[in-house]
Amino acid sequence: MGQGANVKVTDSITPNTQVRKFGMRDKLGYMFGDFGNDFFFILVANFLMVYYTDIYGVSAAFVGVLFLVARLWDAVADVTWGRFIDTRKPTKNGKFKPWIFRMSFPLVISGVLMFVHIPGMSNGFYEAYAFVTYILWGTLYSTVNIPYGSMASVITNDPVERTTLSTFRTMGAMLASLIISAGGPLIIFKDNKADADGFLMAAIIFGILSIACYMACYKLSTERIVMPERPKTEQKGGTSRTMKGLLKNRPLMTILIASLLFMMCTMLVGAVNVYLFKDYFSNTAALSIVGIIQTVTVFIAIPLIKPLVTKFGKKEVAAVGMLLAGIMYILLFILPGLSTNLFIGLVAVGMFGFAFFNTVVWAFVTDVIDYHEYLTDLREDGTVYSIYSFARKVGQAIAGGIGGFAIAAVGYDATQEVQSQRTLDGIYTLATLVPGIVYIVIFLILVFLYPLTKQRLNQLTTDLAEKRQNKN
Repeated sequence: MGQGANVKVTDSITPNTQVRKFGMRDKLGYMFGDFGNDFFFILVANFLMVYYTDIYGVSAAFVGVLFLVARLWDAVADVTWGRFIDTRKPTKNGKFKPWIFRMSFPLVISGVLMFVHIPGMSNGFYEAYAFVTYILWGTLYSTVNIPYGSMASVITNDPVERTTLSTFRTMGAMLASLIISAGGPLIIFKDNKADADGFLMAAIIFGILSIACYMACYKLSTERIVMPERPKTEQKGGTSRTMKGLLKNRPLMTILIASLLFMMCTMLVGAVNVYLFKDYFSNTAALSIVGIIQTVTVFIAIPLIKPLVTKFGKKEVAAVGMLLAGIMYILLFILPGLSTNLFIGLVAVGMFGFAFFNTVVWAFVTDVIDYHEYLTDLREDGTVYSIYSFARKVGQAIAGGIGGFAIAAVGYDATQEVQSQRTLDGIYTLATLVPGIVYIVIFLILVFLYPLTKQRLNQLTTDLAEKRQNKN
């Protein structure tokens, strides 16, 4: 694949000329997909542990084991479902949209069941109920999230417009986060205590909103890229060809590593920040401000992403953003003794930097799906996306214990009202130097290892269009 100049990319390679052109309707439809996903995902991420410990009365250690097992199982479920979808024939409504329609209802029902509390049962019953319903919800989440994530690559094959889909996906996630962060605590807590009826009411309300969003995604989005079914003679050895192609897919392997590092770092910082503001700054109220700022920085970055990507490219914009984030966090490390407000101000600049990577990462995935087709002549959107999701789930599983281990390693003692200076310094290092180094490493990975520059991506799009035309 040689390097080429900018090219005009067609909206569709399907022979159906009546397909509506890509536009705002698709962007809004794709935004609603993650809006629906995150109504439950964020509710679970933010409040399920306190529901299990305070309503069911199970131990935090049990919840930790449950979350670890579930993440590893989810990783397997993702790949299994991705392969299953790639073996299905497309319908008149597309290859991926029908699964969002079919599976969103059982997904939401399972989500509501997680928050059902039957009073007076034994501890063993609550543990078993939590295990079964949480694993069921995670499995069904894969059946919706995998087709949803894979769908971006067949809505449009324009590299820049795929970036807008990634941007709108992030907008959907952030809007859900704002609604749950603002409204969730008002529903689920009464007199500063977890309320079982409040949790169930929140699950029902967010479940209804989730279904509405999934239906909007189904109605507004259009799958345009339809690959002709391969002859049975070509389907033999398909799994072998797929695995060889995945291993040769350098863009995929690179973005897997970068995303894995980013996710583990994000989870570490999230866990450590609680101790940073509680013990180092003695200001837990600032945690809410940090959460709001992170959301605001994403919305500030969003209108800048498309013009910057159009001019410079996804790789280039994401790399510069990670460099800015890395520099700011390292600067925080070498400037100890900052006031809380000044610290938050510098963190905001770092968050603005990594918002670019966090927003366009889904567009990277659609590009590596194209690259897989270029290498193998196999269009396996579900499989490639599920491999990416698999890596993220494994990262979540691994990262789940990193925060606790790291805090323990710096000598944190919950029985002490005031932590030692060594512990406070260690917490500050974990919150600043560690993410700074990780972000710089991701910057170097993008610059030196990720091969799909703007020019090479445009050439890839041209080469794929030619190969598909020759096959038709």
